[in-house]
Amino acid sequence: MLRVATDVGGTFTDLVYFEIDQSTGKALKIKTAKSDTTPSSYEKGVFDTVDKANVDISKSTFFAHGTTLIINSITERKGVLTGLITTKGFRDSIEIARGDRPDFFNLRYQKPKPFVSRYLRAEVPGRIDFLGKELTPLDITNLDSILDNFKKHQVKSIAVCLIHAYANSSHEEKVVHHIKNYWPEIDVVASHEITREWREYERTNTTALCGYIKPIARNYLDKLNKKLIDSNFKGNPYVMQSNGGIDTFESAKNIPLTMIESGPTSGVLGAAELGKLINQKNIITLDVGGTTAKCSLIENGNVKINTNYWIEKNRLSAGYPVMLPVVDIVEIGNGGGSIAWVDDYNKLHVGPQSTGADPGPVSYGKGGTSITTTDANLIANRINQKFFCGGEIKADMESVNKNIESFAQKLKFSIAETARGIIRIANNNMINALKLVSVNKGYDPREFTLVAFGGGGGMHATSLAKELNIPKVIIPVNSSVFSAWGMLMSDLRRDYILTKLTTMNEDATEVLNKTFGEMENKAIDSFQKENISKDLIIFQRFGSFRYLGQDHAVEIPIENGNLDKSSIDKIINDFHNQYEKEFTYRLDSQVDMIQFHLVAFAKIDKPDLQERKKTGISIEKTLKEKREVDFDQMGIHESSIYDFDLLEPDMEFSGPAIVEDPSTTVVIFPDQKCKVDNYANLHISISSESS
Repeated sequence: MLRVATDVGGTFTDLVYFEIDQSTGKALKIKTAKSDTTPSSYEKGVFDTVDKANVDISKSTFFAHGTTLIINSITERKGVLTGLITTKGFRDSIEIARGDRPDFFNLRYQKPKPFVSRYLRAEVPGRIDFLGKELTPLDITNLDSILDNFKKHQVKSIAVCLIHAYANSSHEEKVVHHIKNYWPEIDVVASHEITREWREYERTNTTALCGYIKPIARNYLDKLNKKLIDSNFKGNPYVMQSNGGIDTFESAKNIPLTMIESGPTSGVLGAAELGKLINQKNIITLDVGGTTAKCSLIENGNVKINTNYWIEKNRLSAGYPVMLPVVDIVEIGNGGGSIAWVDDYNKLHVGPQSTGADPGPVSYGKGGTSITTTDANLIANRINQKFFCGGEIKADMESVNKNIESFAQKLKFSIAETARGIIRIANNNMINALKLVSVNKGYDPREFTLVAFGGGGGMHATSLAKELNIPKVIIPVNSSVFSAWGMLMSDLRRDYILTKLTTMNEDATEVLNKTFGEMENKAIDSFQKENISKDLIIFQRFGSFRYLGQDHAVEIPIENGNLDKSSIDKIINDFHNQYEKEFTYRLDSQVDMIQFHLVAFAKIDKPDLQERKKTGISIEKTLKEKREVDFDQMGIHESSIYDFDLLEPDMEFSGPAIVEDPSTTVVIFPDQKCKVDNYANLHISISSESS
């Protein structure tokens, strides 16, 4: 019995599969594969890894998939022509947006251009208030002419977002029903199907984005599903969601925006599962791939979820809101393929531009001329020039040295100094990202363990941990495909969020019990329609709270079951504590609950991982060679080079050292110690004083 997961990244597509013993549930064998991502036909790259791993899909009972298709379609503006129908008077809310101006002193600042042009935005009369009461009946007299105009302009998808539909969706439902009758083949998405939160601009933009990519996502998942069926896969395929859970292809096709951070979230979930396995509850994750570096924070085993998520938001642009639960991830354009460049003032930069897999770094020998982080690590001898990409590619060091020499002359550095500078700047960019998920949110990195994965995670993690005083780094076994592994350890997850203003007093118990009860029944009905038993469903409750008069809120967990007065007191106290942790103070003021958040998990059988067996070989037998490695400010040292695949539980060694497998390199500095745990993960103590 096989369980298979694939993850499409910006540069590579990864695969992990477990061979399961049906009688014991133990994972007998874990195998991985990696191939180039194929943007012209992503499903081809997926099946390239299947073929490379010699996986017989017909013997698989489980298939999970993560993809960058959604975020790429949005950032590259490759979605479809979309029409928007909204309430009379709100046609321009998506363009008015918010008053945020991150580039505050730029008098020529331009707001981000909306994804739906004004000529494709239409209005219908009718009004519902914030309590869900109908003020003006819906009038769809002109809806047919609106649709005819959309047809004339060859619109491929329609987004429907009416005022206060989060409180009462009846008007939206009537509009959608009419569209489907009048124009059956068009893709339609309504805001109440995606989110039941307030804030008109955020809700409208979220709905428009979902419409923008819905036909593309449907087409992609249908193609992938067809290839699975053609390969005699007989199970129900799943796709990774941005909320940290998997869901069915059919559910994802209805609301494909839930896949916007599909790939990166699975790595965070995998780290949380690994933490449970090795008793590490406080974790900062670092995922370094070919194109980006992503980080997140896990506190007490709980993955942080953010419903105030923005894409393309930076110091020059306000970005675009996505009002969906997304694992709280900070992502920057720094990976192995990130390009080093010099600005007009001879200042060195790294990223965010990337070479991708084709042509890739100069060292790939595919005609690339842009020096990357990978090339710099080869020059520093951190990456084995004779074992590049597991020996599949011969490192083109002649081209690397030629291209970096002209680069170095411009900077007036030596080649070695230039390589160190590139690595140092890449590390500094990643440190800033790690601070955004930790220090900037009131967490002390010294109280966390850094779990690093992705092809470049082990290359940079120990440097970053030294800088942030993180006491330990863990490099998981098979870390280069760790995100795909995380999908195999995920449950089905669906989030239900509802805006409902409630004052936290004695009367709140009735409102909370009734509302959460209704949400739980809705979740049970949703899963049972897909033949998922009620016995498999587990709930987690959260609420968003604020002080009276405030605009934004803090989310805290709420206990399951029937709530009473003592429960309300505990909720208020938890809110005060969390608010003070995030903002350094608390107020003696009325507390309001503004949002109900229910997470429904449907548990999926997961394999029990077996510990790596000991053969009794000595640590010396795992040694591949010794070579000179540049450790930047710590100088050049002769270093022991270990074979990751041969390391066994309880083995210990000290830096300077490098640990290699075909797709990962782990750098261990001279003052650091490494110990192998029972599952063959590397535990690296960052200083001689660390334990």
